Amino acid sequence: MRRGLMVSALGLAAIVAAGLFVTRAAPVDASAFDSLTGDAANGETVFTAAGCASCHAAPEATGDAKLVLAGGQRFGSDFGTFIAPNISPHPEAGIGSWSLGDFASALKNGVSPDGRHYYPAFPYTSYVHMTDQDVVDLWAFWQTLPEDATPSQPHKVGFPFNIRRSVGVWKQLYLSDDWVIANTPTPELERGRYLVEALAHCGECHTPRDALGGLDRSQWLAGAPNPTGRGQIPSLTPDDLTWGPTEIAYYLETGFTPDFDSAGGHMVAVIENFAKLPASDREAVAAYLKALQ
Repeated sequence: MRRGLMVSALGLAAIVAAGLFVTRAAPVDASAFDSLTGDAANGETVFTAAGCASCHAAPEATGDAKLVLAGGQRFGSDFGTFIAPNISPHPEAGIGSWSLGDFASALKNGVSPDGRHYYPAFPYTSYVHMTDQDVVDLWAFWQTLPEDATPSQPHKVGFPFNIRRSVGVWKQLYLSDDWVIANTPTPELERGRYLVEALAHCGECHTPRDALGGLDRSQWLAGAPNPTGRGQIPSLTPDDLTWGPTEIAYYLETGFTPDFDSAGGHMVAVIENFAKLPASDREAVAAYLKALQ
């Protein structure tokens, strides 16, 4: 009996150890960036396309104030309310004490410098596709941003979702660097995929989620309930979005639809970002959307 209990205990310990290993918060290999030099000008383009200020600027910030990444915006969900943190270069209140490796680990793996999992309200499931050069360039631009001493606020997340270790299990299910569209035969489609699936993280809003909050990639960009509970985020698939490529590109630049309507809600910030990008980027997004099955 004692031997049986000991074997059972050892087996349980092995299962626990395996679980802890699988769900650990693993940073990126920082040495991958050692040979790269940051280009802050391209980093600004990455910053704009990725919508960093759209979430991390203070609520109601406008104009140049959006470059002050003080945090504070609230994002409701079925799992609680997530509050964007201060990610300005302030050494205490923000991320000014981080290294490039810390920054890359957060962006691509959803891991904090102190070894905790970030909640996937931070769209690292999209940013995981970012190229190493774009990460380095974005970090170079980050050094030019203003500091702000506003303290970050804790998320309003209850049990059991406040157990950060459980996010490690979630990542095993949903964090992947596989592209949704595997084949991009032209440079334009490749750029469109990079913008939609990575930087602009369009799928995070326009794709339905399952009961655990993971994206249902079988219904990629097919529309989803608004996390705020108000209305539906529209489908972008060709069967539902019947606009032509020129009309899509024009909408991304101006916010005006072919039906003389205009963008509203969070899409206003998305349009504001896309309007600052080259026309070729808006055209690439349009080509990607028209190529969807």
